[in-house]
Amino acid sequence: MRANVYPNINITTSSILFFLSLGIILCCMLRPVHAQNSVDRPNILFIGIDDYNDWAGVLETHPQVITPNIDRLAERGTLFTNAHVQAPVCNPSRVSLLTGLRPSTTGIYGLAPGHREAEPTKEVVTLPQYFAQHGYHTYSTGKIFHNVSDVTKETDFEEWGPGGSFGPFPENKLVDKPLDMVDHPLVDWGIFPEEDSAMGDYKVANWAVNQLEELGQETDEEPFFLAVGFVSPHVPLYSTKKWFDLYPAKEKVVLPSAPEGDRDDIPDFAWYTHWFLPEPRLSWVIENEEWHSKGKSYLATVSFMDAQVGRLLDTLEKEGLAENTIVVFWSDHGYHLGEKAITGKNTLWERTTHVPLIFAGPGVSAGAQSPEAVELLDMYPTLVELAGLPPKENIEGLSLVPQLENAHTPRERPALTTANPGNHAVRTERWRYIRYANGSEELYDHHRDPHEWSNLANNPEYADIKEKLAKWLPERSAPHVSGSKARILWEENGVWYWEGEPINFDKLIK
Repeated sequence: MRANVYPNINITTSSILFFLSLGIILCCMLRPVHAQNSVDRPNILFIGIDDYNDWAGVLETHPQVITPNIDRLAERGTLFTNAHVQAPVCNPSRVSLLTGLRPSTTGIYGLAPGHREAEPTKEVVTLPQYFAQHGYHTYSTGKIFHNVSDVTKETDFEEWGPGGSFGPFPENKLVDKPLDMVDHPLVDWGIFPEEDSAMGDYKVANWAVNQLEELGQETDEEPFFLAVGFVSPHVPLYSTKKWFDLYPAKEKVVLPSAPEGDRDDIPDFAWYTHWFLPEPRLSWVIENEEWHSKGKSYLATVSFMDAQVGRLLDTLEKEGLAENTIVVFWSDHGYHLGEKAITGKNTLWERTTHVPLIFAGPGVSAGAQSPEAVELLDMYPTLVELAGLPPKENIEGLSLVPQLENAHTPRERPALTTANPGNHAVRTERWRYIRYANGSEELYDHHRDPHEWSNLANNPEYADIKEKLAKWLPERSAPHVSGSKARILWEENGVWYWEGEPINFDKLIK
C-alpha cells in the first residue's frame, strides 16, 4: 500500500469511503436544478392535432377510417376512450391544456386573445415552461399555441421550428360555391396539391424528424420536450391524391348518422353557441351535393396526418429514443360532419368534445384502454408526475397516472367542457349533461343513446341524475377577458350578442 503522504493523519479504508460518500451527497445537494436530469428522466414527444374528431381505427368510430400509426401508438400505450376538451374551439382549448386552467377560470373563450395578452394568464407558467425550469430542453413546431406572439416565443419554448400553416392553396377554390354564412377562404376541400412535400404539415414533420435524429446522436443527459402540432384535418381539407385513393368512391363513403328532426327536442339556445360560422350547415352540403365530398376529404386528411405521426414514431424507434420517451397524442377538439345538422365545431355535444388521447412510453401500461371520462386539462399534471418533477401548484387538472397504471381505476370527477360563459357540458362514463347560460338543459344516456338523439332533460324520472351532475358545474364563469373576439357569445341588458352583433332568432340559418 502506498505510504501516507500526510503522516500526522491516520487514513483508513472506512474513512476514505465515508468522505467519498459525503462528497457525493454534497455534490448532489449542490447540483443546480437543470443538472438533475439524469437518463432516468424521460423525454416528452407532445403531438397535437387540429380539429380532429374521434375518427380513428382504434376507437372504432368510423368503419372506413385508416389510421395505422395512431392505432400502433395506442397498442404500445394507454388509450383514453372517453377523453374530452375544455373548450370546443382552438384557442381556449389550447390555452387551457397548456396552462392547466379552465376557460371559466381565465376568461379566454374565443380565438383571441392569446394567453400572453390576457391579464389572468400573462405570467402563468405553461407546461413547456415548467419542464424547461426543471432541466428539459424544449422545442415547438407547427400549431401548438393558437396565438404566438413575440412574448410567447421568448417565454414558452426555447427553440421554434416552422409554425402551423394551412397552405398551399390552389389558384381557385375547389368548392367554388357561395357558402351559406361566411365565404371564408379556408372552407374548401378536395385533392390538392400534387406532392405531400408541399404541405405545411409535411414540413413540420421534417423539422421534428431532424431534431429527433440530432437528439438521437447526442450523449448529453439533458432530456427534451418536443411539441409537434399538425394542422390537418383542419380546413381546408386538402391532401394529395394517394390519400383520397385509400377510400372508396365518394358516394360509398359512410357518412355520420344525422336523422331529420334530431334537433326537435333540443333548446333553441343551443344554436347560440354556433350562431354564425364559416363552416356550412348540413342543409348546405346536402343541397350543394358536397356532403360525401367533404366526408371523404376529411377522411383523406386524417390519413395524411396519421402518416406524419408515423414518421415521428419511426424516427423515435430508429434513433433508439422510444424506450425512454413518453409520447402523448391529443386533438384540441372534435368536428361535426353533419351530426346535429351542422358541420364544424363550437358545440357541447359528443362530436365536438370527444377526442383521442393516448399516452405511451415509460410508466404507461401497454395495450390498455381506459373508459374513464378524462380531460385534456389532465395532461399537465400527468406529464409532470410521469417525469418525476415536483407537483405543479395552482393547476386544475388531475393526474392520470393512476389510470396509466391501471386503466380501470376510477377518476374522482367527470369531464367538463365550456363554450363561452355559462354554457357547460358535464360528461361521465355514462351521462352527458348540458346547461346553457339561459338555464335550458340537455341530458343524454350514452349507454342507451350513444348518438345523443334523445334529450332526457325534461323527463322528471331523471331529475336526480341532473341534480348530481349539476354539482360539477362551475359556481362562476369568468367574464370575457379584454381583447376577446371571434366565436364569442355574451348577454347584455337581456340581449344576446354573437361576435358583437345582436342575435335575432328570426334570422337563424339552419
